[in-house]
Amino acid sequence: MKNAQAKNKYLAALRAAFPYTVPIFAGFWFLGITYGVLMRTQGFSFWYPMLMSLTIFAGSAEFVAANLLLGAFQPVGAFFLTLMINARHLFYGISMLERYRDVRGVKRIYLIFGMCDESFSINCTADIPQSIDRGWFYFFVTLLNHIYWVTGATLGGLFGALFTFNTEGLDFVMTAMFVVIFLEQWQKDKQHTPALLGLLLSAVCLVVFRADNFILPAMAAILLALTLLRSKLERGRAA
Repeated sequence: MKNAQAKNKYLAALRAAFPYTVPIFAGFWFLGITYGVLMRTQGFSFWYPMLMSLTIFAGSAEFVAANLLLGAFQPVGAFFLTLMINARHLFYGISMLERYRDVRGVKRIYLIFGMCDESFSINCTADIPQSIDRGWFYFFVTLLNHIYWVTGATLGGLFGALFTFNTEGLDFVMTAMFVVIFLEQWQKDKQHTPALLGLLLSAVCLVVFRADNFILPAMAAILLALTLLRSKLERGRAA
């Protein structure tokens, strides 16, 4: 009886999580296949994109790693470069502390490892039904996105040697996906102050720090602003 109830709980969480990840599937397969093709054209076996996507699971860092593997051995430089590329995940982790508070064991460790931009966006904004276990919902969102990326990279690595194509502009798929997520959140939440703050502070940081350096200052500014306005925003949402 207990096993049946546990199985039903897992399946319910999986069914609830899957629809949220469908747009991610499209974006991850396009970019994952592109990454696999890139690795194959640079002389790597398909094992490289498959294992790197499985163990690193950080798209930007994986693209950079292709060049790092072909260059001189510089572990310190590779560490700081990767840290700069993915430092935004520090802010993601801070903002998810409350949501992941009740998740325990290996599942919590995997959620920390598997957090990416897309999983963060879904787990942060999804309207999870009361009957669904939130911890397992977060887990399946992360796992499905991970599977999409690994399978895309593996397919690109397997078939990358058979064809070549121009991938310029393909990364815009992910930009379009985040626009859709933003618009969906805008429609669902009547309190638009956080979204407007995010847009305004990001625009200011873009002007001040330029495109290559604005992400970290923008996220720090947004985090600070939302922290200072937290009480006021919670009162407004309750009202």
